[in-house]
Amino acid sequence: MTACEIESVADHGEEAAQAGCSITADGAYAARLAPAGDSWFVERWTLGPEPYAVPLPANQPEEPGTEVQPMGDGRVLIHRPAGGRHMFSLLYPAGPGTGELPLGVVDCPDTGARLRLLPPAPCGRKAYALAVGPRSSAVWLVAGGEFGPQHLAEIPGRCSGGVWLDRAGRMLALDREAGGRTKSVVVDLERGGEVSPLLQITPGSNDRLLLAAPDSGLLLIRSDAPSPGRDRLGWGILGSTLPVRFPEYLKVPDCTLTPFAIQPGQVLTPEQCAVALRVDGPAGTWVAVWRPAQRQVHHLPAPEGWLTGAGLWTTDGLQLPYSTAEVPCGVLRLGMPSAAPRGAGDADSEVPIRDGTAAQAAQATRAVYGTSVPAPLAVPLPGEPPEPGPPDSTAARPVPLQQAPLGRLVTN
Repeated sequence: MTACEIESVADHGEEAAQAGCSITADGAYAARLAPAGDSWFVERWTLGPEPYAVPLPANQPEEPGTEVQPMGDGRVLIHRPAGGRHMFSLLYPAGPGTGELPLGVVDCPDTGARLRLLPPAPCGRKAYALAVGPRSSAVWLVAGGEFGPQHLAEIPGRCSGGVWLDRAGRMLALDREAGGRTKSVVVDLERGGEVSPLLQITPGSNDRLLLAAPDSGLLLIRSDAPSPGRDRLGWGILGSTLPVRFPEYLKVPDCTLTPFAIQPGQVLTPEQCAVALRVDGPAGTWVAVWRPAQRQVHHLPAPEGWLTGAGLWTTDGLQLPYSTAEVPCGVLRLGMPSAAPRGAGDADSEVPIRDGTAAQAAQATRAVYGTSVPAPLAVPLPGEPPEPGPPDSTAARPVPLQQAPLGRLVTN
C-alpha cells in the first residue's frame, strides 16, 4: 500500500477507531478505562491548568467491551454490555468509594445487533447510543432523559460514525450504508429522527464524515470519489456551494491519517481552522497539525503515554492527554502553528457540488454562520424551484453537499 487510507469504523470495527479516552465537548472532563494489573477500572480526569485523576472503581473489575463517557457535571456514564442487554449507569465519587446510579437497560435480542455510545453531546447533559441491526439503526437517549433510556429514531440501513453538527446537540450526522454504498446523512433528533442527505459527492462513491466544527462549519471527509477504490481525506464547508477538496499533500505513503480535533471559532474563515491528525505508520504513531488554507502538514512527536487519538483544541492550542508511571495524569499543550497563505503552485483534487440558486446560497451562508433559517431537505436539481421547508426557530438545517460529477485538478 503506497497511499494514505483513513480509518473507517465501518471497515475496521468500532474498537479500532476508539480513542484512548473520551473528552466532554467543553474540554472540562475526560474519562477512560485505566489498567490495574490484568483488569480495568473507570478513571475520571479533571482537565485544566493542573489536571488530576479520580479513580471510580466498581465492586468488580470492568469487562472488555465496557465503554465510558464523561458528563458535563463530572459524573461518568458507563455502558456495560452483557449478551443482548446493555446496562447504563452514572458513576461519581462518594467519599472513599464510588457511587453508582443505574439508568436502565437497552435490549438488543438480535444476535447481529451492536450498540455503542455516540460521541459526547455538545450540551454535556445528555448521552446517546447507536444500535445497529441487520436492516436498520436506532438512536437512543441513554442519559439525561426523564424515564431511563428512550428510543429516539429508527433509520433504515446500517449506520456507523457519529458527528455532531451544532452546539445544541440536535443535528447528528451518521454514515449510512444502503444499496452497497455509504453516504453521510443528517438525523434531526427534534423532528422524530427525520433523515436528510449530507454527503452525496458522486452516485458511486463512498462518502463518510469524520469530524465537524460546529462554529465554522469545517468538515473532514473520507471518500473514494477522486480515486475510485481508494479512500482519500478531504475537507469542505457545511452548507457551502464550493467543491470538496482532497489535498495531495495529505496522501502520506504507508500511513493512516485520522483527524481527531479541530480548532474552534474561526466562524468567518473556516479554512484557517487548525486540524489535529493522528498518524499511524511503520515508524509508530505521532501527531500532525494542518490547516486547509496551508499547503503543509506539520508532523510532531506524540508524548510518551499519549492516550492515542485523544485531544482537544482550546485558546491555548492543542492539548494531548497522556499517562505514564511518573505522570499518571498529564496534558501536553502545543501552540498552534501560524496561519500562512495558500501556495500558488500546488493542486488539490476538487469534487464540485451542484450550482445552487441565490436563495440556496443564502441558506448555506446562514447555516455556516449559525443563523436560524428554514432549509429544504436537499438542494433541488438545477431548473427545479426550491421548496421551502417549515419554519424553524430552533436550529438551522444543514444544506447538503450534493451529487455532482467528479471534477478536474485545479490550481489555486
